[in-house]
Amino acid sequence: MPKTQSPEYFGGQALIEGVMMQGSQGYAMAARAAGGRIVYKCGKRRSFKSRSKLFSLPLIRGVISFAESIYVGFSSLTWSAFQSGEEEEEQLSWKEMAFAIVTALLLTIVFFVILPVFAASFTLEYLGPFGRSLVEGLIRVALFLGYIIAIRRLPDIARVFEYHGAEHKTINAWEAGLPLTVENVKKQSRINCRCGTSFIMMSLILMVIVFTFIGNTGVLGRIITKIIAMPLVMGIAYEVFRLPLKYPNNKLVQILIAPGLWIQRLTTKEPDAKEIEVALTALLKVPAFPGAAYNQLPADIISEAELEAEKQAPQPKATITTEGI
Repeated sequence: MPKTQSPEYFGGQALIEGVMMQGSQGYAMAARAAGGRIVYKCGKRRSFKSRSKLFSLPLIRGVISFAESIYVGFSSLTWSAFQSGEEEEEQLSWKEMAFAIVTALLLTIVFFVILPVFAASFTLEYLGPFGRSLVEGLIRVALFLGYIIAIRRLPDIARVFEYHGAEHKTINAWEAGLPLTVENVKKQSRINCRCGTSFIMMSLILMVIVFTFIGNTGVLGRIITKIIAMPLVMGIAYEVFRLPLKYPNNKLVQILIAPGLWIQRLTTKEPDAKEIEVALTALLKVPAFPGAAYNQLPADIISEAELEAEKQAPQPKATITTEGI
């Protein structure tokens, strides 16, 4: 990011063979199509936090941001799956989207609330309430780490993690004030303090602290109380998550975010040049992106609208000649 400009932070998400980037004015998605070209789509999108002062209040904005990221994430993944040729339908219906989100949330509650509470309940007699809460937290972190370690070995997920690295490297190059080229992006770290993975890790750690103050209730009571308290945990985690923006050199802040930065070494991989090109396309196509005027787009890109028009265009008819018969 050029030093003379006031900072505007851009974020993103790794997709299936693609990357989504977003800023205050809108979003852009880019994906490598089956034929090798980069297909992109961009548009305006106002964050819910900007629509109401209530949604921008501390703690509340964290819950709103989490809910918004879930919806945007699912819709972006669906788009990229279609572009890469893995799905036949481009968009999920509202019912299908709602079902997918609810299913994901229920699985999260089962694995990160219900299972740890049941497993740790047997330690109460030996460790007491505080020890039980600590064991619950350790089980959550172990489940999260185990899940990431297991899926990162899958070829398709490994590709997503490479695009995750490309997303981070591209944003880091922009914030370092460098020209957005493949060579410059390659040299950047694949770790970024504003990554959603860091937010999840921070939430898991804060669950240990917040849930320690829950009274010595039964298993069912603890499960219900923790489900109700989860929005509070997300709200606090989001405020801690934002601290590096205000206090990047503060030692305490660096200690707080260290676990999230470490976990990114598992959720990102080194991208190749083609994956970086996709991330560059996504960032440069974000509406009102300041660097679009003086950075060059990768070659062989096409908008989704142009691609659709190309598909709809009548194909030239083959002619039959009698010459030589």
